[in-house]
Amino acid sequence: MDKAASVGKLPDMDRVQIIGRSSSHFTRVARVFAHELSVPYELVPIHNMRQIDPAVYAENPALKLPTLRRAGSLVFGTENICRALADVSEAPLRIVWPEQVREDVVCNAQELVWHGMTAQVQYVMGTVVNKLPADNTFFVKILAGIEGALRWLDANWAGALHALPASRDLSLLEVTLFCLMEHLTFRPTLSVSPYTSLARFTQEFSARRSAQSTSYFFDPQLSV
Repeated sequence: MDKAASVGKLPDMDRVQIIGRSSSHFTRVARVFAHELSVPYELVPIHNMRQIDPAVYAENPALKLPTLRRAGSLVFGTENICRALADVSEAPLRIVWPEQVREDVVCNAQELVWHGMTAQVQYVMGTVVNKLPADNTFFVKILAGIEGALRWLDANWAGALHALPASRDLSLLEVTLFCLMEHLTFRPTLSVSPYTSLARFTQEFSARRSAQSTSYFFDPQLSV
């Protein structure tokens, strides 16, 4: 199991767990934050995404991942987990959260990245996991929406980066975009080669130790 480097804080948190999948971009965002923040954790794989028992998803009633378990408490959702990890970390990182930069280009970029991540899950769950026809209008529209989001992001990425504080160590926007871009190739959905600005950013971010420590793979014994 993958664990982040240990730090001196958190005596009551030796059982910090991220319940998710090594093949999930939502899970990877949380794992990147854990590594950047030097918060030790244990990754607990969810083996079958077809299950509808909340217990499989660490009691998340929405049947979604990831979930953070810490000191007997549960935290649902990627952004909430990232914030919870930042709260308990002693690493002096300057993190930029969505509410801290209100320029339209940054707000729109974060919205489109979240959309792309969610839409890709729908597309994969529908066409790959459940073998539904990809030419169904529902999936055709999903794919068109992802392509549209990537085109906009590629055209506006320089402006979004410029609007972020130069003194930052990390931003949710950059981590989520990186995880989406690599996942589009890991779970082949569409070609990312036309999006040169996004590809350049992805290559640069991939040099970070947190990115290299959280590469996508299918957890052993996963059903879907």
